[in-house]
Amino acid sequence: MSVGPYQEVCFGPEGDTDGAELARLLALDCTDLVMFAHGRNNSSGEATRLFSSFFAPFPELLEPGVRMAYAGIVWPSMRFMDEPIPEVDAVANGVPPVVAALPWEKRTVRHGQRWDEHPALDSATRLALQGLFPGHGETVARLAALLEARPGEAEAFLEFGRLTRRLAQAPPGGLGNCFGQDLPHDEQGPPALLYEDALTLCREFAAALGAARPGGTALRTGHGVRAAAGPRPGTGAPRSGTDPLWHGARELLRQTTYYALKRRAGAVGELGLGPLLGRLARCRPELRVHLVGHSQGARLVAFALRGLPDGVRNVKSVTLLQGAFSHYAFAPSLPHAAQWSGALRAMEYRVDGPVVACYSRYDSALGVLYPLASRLARDERNGFGRDRRWWAVGHDGLRAVSSPSVRLTLAEALGQGMPRSGYVNVDTAAVVRHGAPPSGAHDDICHRELARVVVAAGRVGH
Repeated sequence: MSVGPYQEVCFGPEGDTDGAELARLLALDCTDLVMFAHGRNNSSGEATRLFSSFFAPFPELLEPGVRMAYAGIVWPSMRFMDEPIPEVDAVANGVPPVVAALPWEKRTVRHGQRWDEHPALDSATRLALQGLFPGHGETVARLAALLEARPGEAEAFLEFGRLTRRLAQAPPGGLGNCFGQDLPHDEQGPPALLYEDALTLCREFAAALGAARPGGTALRTGHGVRAAAGPRPGTGAPRSGTDPLWHGARELLRQTTYYALKRRAGAVGELGLGPLLGRLARCRPELRVHLVGHSQGARLVAFALRGLPDGVRNVKSVTLLQGAFSHYAFAPSLPHAAQWSGALRAMEYRVDGPVVACYSRYDSALGVLYPLASRLARDERNGFGRDRRWWAVGHDGLRAVSSPSVRLTLAEALGQGMPRSGYVNVDTAAVVRHGAPPSGAHDDICHRELARVVVAAGRVGH
């Protein structure tokens, strides 16, 4: 670990802990505590490497008198191995620092399977799926067999869809059922990801992947990447094993898996982290807490605000890095349905400081694939992210919020400082810009500039 004092806080899938987390945090000698929740992750070792890389710049950024402690929030998650986290994988694989510092597309080091080489599941991803969905070993094995064989019959895609949705089903009566929505259920309804014809979804994801890949027929707009006009892959009958439909099928599995993680992140935040912060406030009322989350981890720390006991004011800042949840989650009234509000309405009042959302147009995981996966069943308007209802925080920041809000470039945020409260949207595309398809720059977060954003939001920097 690059910094200290440091402590990891580990949660189970419904926010459960071993009971000793509070004692370990109370033992830290500090005035301020920054807590970082990872997003996609396959092991505690990977999580620790991410935390170490992200926290490394902090000590030299702090003003005199600030005694900062650091905590990594570890929760059951996973990533597909064709989605590398550049700095973390570089450290794990012994990549020389001079190579690790290069933009992603210029590196010669390979990190796992490329997304467009073959849609088959590598062994590490299969093991991660089995760990994430206990008791579904046979389902994962059959999904892997279909991706390996790539049969051309439509029935194979329908079977693939049924098996994928079997993985995402929350256990009957499980607490996770209550944490899957960022918008009211009556407004959001059933996502197409879980209910629409599987072959149709495979075609849509295959087309989206074609738009996101380098050299693909894509149109770059001010709001991300969308497909160019023309026929979509697989619009006819399924063909042989080289058909891009099977790349679309693999993406269907990925996005369905991440939908289950989205539900879990909300449960861990509200049932686990929020109450833990409340107990910490009772024991150390003077301790200032700064929450940071990446991807689904951003949703975790945001939902922790719902789990804070009334009157607790120890959270001094919240920083959301490429947040993988709705940009309307904090909205008191939705632009397209004024009678409904976001799931986190008024939660900003539980933060004694700003709520900062960092976003980048180079994040194709959120700019292209997330809205496609989030749209409603039988909703044809979304086409590659053009329907703003399903955009993510990490794509264009927080929207339709009621408290004071500002939109800043990264240079403005670092040059003029942060507001002391309200919402702050920071365009971080100046640094969050490197990464291979299909996720693009989604995991490109270990930058000194982003550490400075967190320090500025918490008012603990020079």
